[in-house]
Amino acid sequence: MRSLRFIAAGTLVSHPQLALQSLDSVAHNLYPLLFKASYLLEQAEVIRAVLGCWPLVEFRLGTLLGPNTDHPEDLRDRACRACLEACLQGLADHVLQGRRHQLVVADFTGIRDVQVQQCPCGRALGKWGRTQLLAKACCALQAEHLVAGRPVEVFADLFITEGNFELVVQALRPAGQAPLRIHCPSLRVDSLSPSQLLWVVRLVGPSTLHKLAVVHNVRLHAGHVWELLQLGLPQLVSLTLPTKAFDMAPAYASTPDGEDALLASIARELSQMSRLNELGMAFSRLTGKVHKLLSPLRTPLRALDLANCALNHADMAFLADCIHATHLEVLDLSGHNLANLYPATFFRLLSQAAHTLRVLTLEECGFTDSHASMLVLGLSPCHQLQELKFLGNPLSAQALRRLFTALCELPKLQYVEFPVPKDCYPEGAPYPQDELAMSKFDQQKYDAIAQELRAVLLQADREDIQVSTPLFGSFDPDIQETSNELSVLLLQAFKAALEHFSRALTQVE
Repeated sequence: MRSLRFIAAGTLVSHPQLALQSLDSVAHNLYPLLFKASYLLEQAEVIRAVLGCWPLVEFRLGTLLGPNTDHPEDLRDRACRACLEACLQGLADHVLQGRRHQLVVADFTGIRDVQVQQCPCGRALGKWGRTQLLAKACCALQAEHLVAGRPVEVFADLFITEGNFELVVQALRPAGQAPLRIHCPSLRVDSLSPSQLLWVVRLVGPSTLHKLAVVHNVRLHAGHVWELLQLGLPQLVSLTLPTKAFDMAPAYASTPDGEDALLASIARELSQMSRLNELGMAFSRLTGKVHKLLSPLRTPLRALDLANCALNHADMAFLADCIHATHLEVLDLSGHNLANLYPATFFRLLSQAAHTLRVLTLEECGFTDSHASMLVLGLSPCHQLQELKFLGNPLSAQALRRLFTALCELPKLQYVEFPVPKDCYPEGAPYPQDELAMSKFDQQKYDAIAQELRAVLLQADREDIQVSTPLFGSFDPDIQETSNELSVLLLQAFKAALEHFSRALTQVE
C-alpha cells in the first residue's frame, strides 16, 4: 500500500509546472520520494529538475526505484527511455550549475532489462543505449572546460560494441580533469577485436570489475584469453567467454605440450580470482580439458555454462564428483547427448546439485520417451529449482504430460521451456533439428497439446508456473538491442568469405 507521503508526492509531480516551482521548498529527505513518483508517472521534466538540484551526497537509481515502505512496487524493470534520458540530462545540469550541495556518487546500476516493458510509454532504453547516452554526456561536459573540482563518481554497467567504441573510449579517457568519472562494475563486450577488448578492460579498470561478458563477435583464442586474464581481475565474480575461446593459439597448437602449458597458464590465472563463482564457456571445444581448467579454482562455482563444449565421460565424471557440484545454482549442459553417452554420471551430478540448483538448461540432450522416468527421478529432489529449459529433445505429448505432473511437485518452480512435442512433426523427423525443420510443425496440434499441459498444471493448483516454447531461444535484451549492428557484421563476414572463396578459385584456375 502506498503511504500518504507518496500519494502527496504523486499528486505534486502530476502537475509538472507546480512541482518545478516548488522544488526549492521541498525538504531534502523527500527528494527520493519525489524522484520515484516522477519516474512512476513518467514526468521526465520533473525528473530532470529533481536531479539538477539533487541535495544529497548520493543518487543510487536501483535503490530509489526498489520497494520501500512508502511505495512497495519495484520499478527496477522499467528501463523507460524518457525517464533515463531525463536522469542523464539532470546529472549534466547538476554539474553545470555547480550547486553548493555537490553530488558525490551517481549510481545508475540496478536496472533490469525485460522483454515486456511495464512503463506506460513502452519505450525502453537498453544497456547499450544507456552506455551511449552516458558516454555522450561525459564527452559533452568534457568539452565545457569547467573549473576543476571534485568529480562526480558515476557507476554504470557498460555495453560496448564497435558502434559506440570510440565514444566510450573518449569518455573513459578524458584529456584532462573530467567532471564525471565513470566506474564500471559490469562490462559486456561484443563485435570488438581482441586488442580493442584488452584496451577497454584496461580503461575501465580490471581491478574493480565484478562481471565481464565477452560474447558473440569477439574472436578470441586461448592465447587471447590468457592475455585478458593476465590483466589482473581480482574482484571478478562472473566471467563469460565467447564461442571458440579455448581454441589453441597458432603458437601453441603445433605440439601437445604447448597446448597443455597454455591451458595450465589459463587455469593458474583463474585460480587467482578468489571471488569468481560464475563461469560461462559455451561453444568452446573442451574435450578432456574440464578437470585442468576447473580443479585449480579456489572457490566453488555457483553458475557454470558448458553448453556445446563436446564434453567426454572424463569431463562429466569430474563434474559429478568435484567441489563445484554441491554448490551449483545455475547449470547449462545443452548440446551433449547426456541420455545415451553418460546417463549415470549425469544423474549423479544432478543428485549432487539437487539442494542448490535453481536454473537447469538441457537443450538438445537426446532425452526421449524412454528416458522420461529417469528425468522424473533425477529432478524430483531438486526442490530449489525455479527454471527448467529442455528445448530440442524428442519427447512425445505423453512423456511431456508425465514430466509436467512430476514438475508440479517442485515447490519453487516458476518457469519451464518445453520442446515442440515430436507428435507435431512428420514421423521420422531427425534430431537435432536445424532452424528450418524446427519451424515446420503442426501448429494446431501443438496448441492442443500445450493446452493439455497447462491443464495438468491447473489441476495441480500450479498455474503460477509459466510455460513456453521459444523456438529460437529465450529473449536476450542485449542481442535485441544491437541486432542491426550484428546483422551488418554477419553480412561483412559473409562478403569476406565469398571474396576469399573467389580468390581461391582464381588461383586454382
